[in-house]
Amino acid sequence: MERVNRILSHPLFRQHMRENDAAESDRRFCRHDIGHLLDVARIGEILNLEGRLGLDRELVYGAALLHDIGRHIQYADGTPHELASAQIAPRILEDCGFTAPETALIAEAIRSHRDASVSGRDDLTGILYRADKASRRCFACPARGDCHHSSERKNQPLLR
Repeated sequence: MERVNRILSHPLFRQHMRENDAAESDRRFCRHDIGHLLDVARIGEILNLEGRLGLDRELVYGAALLHDIGRHIQYADGTPHELASAQIAPRILEDCGFTAPETALIAEAIRSHRDASVSGRDDLTGILYRADKASRRCFACPARGDCHHSSERKNQPLLR
């Protein structure tokens, strides 16, 4: 997991995390902090193992750690965060030792992590989509009543 540890200490990753934290400082629910990113990574790796997909764990963690990195850009100018994140991620991934094909695979998964049409795919893109959605803790959220998500989008049971 050497490359994943490089992501966590990368200056650009840390800068964007600080900007995300500042942009969400008053947000009461669904914060996109390191806890969320690690939840998505761990759930993604569980899905990878349970599905016997054989994806490299560093790809799963890399995609999860970077999938919301551009969230603050969406708040600032309306750019969808999946697009902003997919533009930022390659600079970090390349510095951390990911190959060009791995970087392209991760960027595609990030770009598609809000697209429900990928939910059934048995690849990194499908894993990231499902892990991100499964990471929501709506069933235990104290701000559930103020949430803008429809009741269909909220995770009421722990697992589906």
